Amino acid sequence: MTKTGFVVANLFRKKTRTILTLLSVIMAFLLFGLLQSVNHIFSAGPDFLGATRLISQARVSFTQPLPLSMLPKLEAIPGVTRVGYSQWFGGVWQENTPLIMFAVNPQRHHDIYPEWVMPETQWQAFANTRTAMIAGKQLADKYGWKVGQKIPIASNIYPQKNGSKSWTFDLVGIFEGKDEDWKKRASLVYINHDYFDEANQFGSGRTNFYVLKLADGNKAAAIAATVDKMFENSPDETKTQTEKDFNVGFIKQIGDIGLIVRWILFAVFFTLLLVVGNTMAQSVRERVPELAVLKTLGFSDGSVLGFVLAEAGALCLIGGLIGMSLATLLGAVVEKGSGGQFALQVSGAVWTTGLLAIVLMSLAVGLLPALRAQRLKIVDALAGR
Repeated sequence: MTKTGFVVANLFRKKTRTILTLLSVIMAFLLFGLLQSVNHIFSAGPDFLGATRLISQARVSFTQPLPLSMLPKLEAIPGVTRVGYSQWFGGVWQENTPLIMFAVNPQRHHDIYPEWVMPETQWQAFANTRTAMIAGKQLADKYGWKVGQKIPIASNIYPQKNGSKSWTFDLVGIFEGKDEDWKKRASLVYINHDYFDEANQFGSGRTNFYVLKLADGNKAAAIAATVDKMFENSPDETKTQTEKDFNVGFIKQIGDIGLIVRWILFAVFFTLLLVVGNTMAQSVRERVPELAVLKTLGFSDGSVLGFVLAEAGALCLIGGLIGMSLATLLGAVVEKGSGGQFALQVSGAVWTTGLLAIVLMSLAVGLLPALRAQRLKIVDALAGR
């Protein structure tokens, strides 16, 4: 029998116990892969753009509106090439399906986000139609929306002046991303800010945040400081940050996702450490006489140490690889099922972290039992002491 066969045979001596432990490892690494992917989504931003776009919001919260009268001042800042603005609409499709929906200035948005691709005639229709709306291709395909349709959408925040929360928009365009990454993001809806500003019950001349397009991304920090300094000690103090930081802050309105994920993973792996460690310790205790026989036959203390560590490594490796593979497959299923709106991808970075976790877990659960086997005295073991 080969050394590998010997390790595998010992690992499956107690098939039920080993299978149950393997299932624990698989579930732990399945959760690890999925949660790390979720954490990546919530902290991700368009890194390839650098800091060429800044988001300026009210200092207290983005829910606090800013006046549109700030626009000329922002446009006058050196290094700012274009300024747009967006208002969160709180759209709801049909019964209770929330939409990521913003009221924007069509031309300014087009200039600032060239990543959204749409025929120029549709951009013109968006700018010139009062009740216009454009939708991402992912969303339009999911709900069967076609250009020319009237789309009824409710708002859970903004009623119209007549008190109704039901709005109707003319779908004048369907946009998609310029590349594969941006195509996966094409699940938003934009409406004409002028119409929203005029028709909503809460007044006009306000917006949630400004988007500043910069000529030089290396000057982002200086320009952000300039903006905040400009409105310091005014009724409309601002907080200006990169687009990526804004996205992270937006998600953190519901909590620190990264911290939540880390605590969940800590609890999972701490429990796993106890379960697998107990399995390995019990396995070594049951085989004390056999380990003594191995030493009697001429196997060195180091060889016995290696056998036990190999068992722990095999247990963690098999379970970890299966768990990570299932997480990858499940992530792809979720992404496909959501029409690309929830890109739950187990990336190479997550796999690398997962493999490192497998190595550390193997050492953590196998080292103490292996050291005990190494120090085992033949006479005491055979005598049952």
